[in-house]
Amino acid sequence: MPRLLPAAVLLAALFAWSAAPAQGTIVKVDDPWVRATVAPQKATGAFMQLTAARTVKVVAASSPLADIVEIHEMKMDGGVMRMRAVDALPLPAGQSVALKPGSYHVMLMGLKAPIRVGESVPLTLTVEGEDKQRTAVEIRAEARSR
Repeated sequence: MPRLLPAAVLLAALFAWSAAPAQGTIVKVDDPWVRATVAPQKATGAFMQLTAARTVKVVAASSPLADIVEIHEMKMDGGVMRMRAVDALPLPAGQSVALKPGSYHVMLMGLKAPIRVGESVPLTLTVEGEDKQRTAVEIRAEARSR
């Protein structure tokens, strides 16, 4: 006859299982969104919160909706706000990194069509660990007007 486990043991096991990250999860992505565009506009930005389980860096980005996708940084330089592409975006283990307007963000350029409010925009971030292993992080970002 099978032996039944006490309810407390089952609850503890269920909690431990649900709190554990999914197998293979390297980067947690929160609140991904893309700024919606109008017809002649050929570029826009994508924003989100990234939290890495271990130290990695974002080394590339892509989307089937744009010819060019880069990680950009905006910062003051001689009293002028400048935007530039970065080779990599460090994600320290356990620390949330904000990609937001006026800071780091994903730049989509050469858009193939306008991005309308409510659309789901596919993005892929490529992250590289300290061991040089690369992993794709698939994202669906909602297009918003803000």
